[in-house]
Amino acid sequence: MALNLLKLCVGCDSVEDLEEWIEFRLDERRRSGEPAEHWHTTRMVPTRGAEVTDGGSLYWVIKGNVQCRQLITEIRPFIDDEGIGRCHLMLDPQVVRTDWQPRRAFQGWRYLKPSDAPPDLGKGKAGLVEMPPKLRRELADLGLL
Repeated sequence: MALNLLKLCVGCDSVEDLEEWIEFRLDERRRSGEPAEHWHTTRMVPTRGAEVTDGGSLYWVIKGNVQCRQLITEIRPFIDDEGIGRCHLMLDPQVVRTDWQPRRAFQGWRYLKPSDAPPDLGKGKAGLVEMPPKLRRELADLGLL
């Protein structure tokens, strides 16, 4: 069974910010002749990597709520220029929006069991994706999302 990771999306105010950043980084790599791959760098390498890469996703916490996820395709450990072990979590660039799920701040990443993960937004909730981010935030703060 797939195991997911949970991480704060620092620097993004919305899912749209995350999507724009991903597209910007992919365009940069294409222009420089590098493979158009997308990854997130982290210090700790998941010890349960085989479970994570068996269909697991990285769930992003944005502004206090899990709001989206990206499929983890591979984990690539490496040593950085300062001799510190790190890893690239290789991610599918497609961002899948999920039901919002409140989460408190934490450092690093956490494992997230499939049973604890929020469901993907269904077709019946497509209007939420089209809603302006500020309005979504206000409704979520009121407990209406």
